[in-house]
Amino acid sequence: MPAGVVLAGGRSTRFGEGDKAVADLAGVPMIRRVADRLAPVVDVLVVNCRADQREAVADALSGYDRPVRFATDPDPDEGPMAGIRTGLREVEATDAAYGFVAACDMPFLDPDLVAHLFERARGTDAAVPRPTEWFETTHAVYRATAMADACDAALAAGERRIVEPLFELDYVVVEGEELAQFDAASFANVNTREEFEDAERRLRE
Repeated sequence: MPAGVVLAGGRSTRFGEGDKAVADLAGVPMIRRVADRLAPVVDVLVVNCRADQREAVADALSGYDRPVRFATDPDPDEGPMAGIRTGLREVEATDAAYGFVAACDMPFLDPDLVAHLFERARGTDAAVPRPTEWFETTHAVYRATAMADACDAALAAGERRIVEPLFELDYVVVEGEELAQFDAASFANVNTREEFEDAERRLRE
C-alpha cells in the first residue's frame, strides 16, 4: 500500500500574494493537479501543511478518490525537511511502509516515474532521482520510518540542508538512461508567477 506525501506548508514567498498550493491553475487548484497525478499509483494521500491552510486544502481535494490524511506542522516554517518528517510520520500511521514525497508545485508529475521509484526503493530506504547534479529530494520515495528518523536527527543537529538525511540512508539513485525513459517535465516546479503562467499555458494547449 504505497502512500503519497504532498508538501504544502511553505509560505510561497516567491509566488506573491496567495497560497500557491490552492492557486487556480488552468481551472484546477495546483495541489489537486499534483494529487490527481498521484492517484493511479498511491493508495492514500498525506498532505503536510500549516493549520491555517487545512480548510482551503481540504476544499481543493474535495471528492478525491483516495483517502486523504493531514499532517499538520507542529512548528510551522521549519522548512521542507521538517515537512518531510511530519508527512512521513503520518504515513507510519497507515499500512504503507513507503511514501513518495512531492512538493505541491509539481503539476506535471509523471505517475509512471513515481511507480518506477516505488519499485526501485523496494528493499532499500529510498529511491531518489538525480536528473542533473542535484538530487530531487522532493520527488523521491522513502521508507517512512527510516527517513523520518534521519530527518529528526538532522533537525536536532541544526542541519537544514534537505539532502542531509538522505546520506544516512541506504538509497538508490535513479539517473541517466534509466531516468530518460520518463517525462522530464515531472521535475518542473512553479515558484514564481511567471512559471505559473507558463504552466497554465502548457496545460491549456
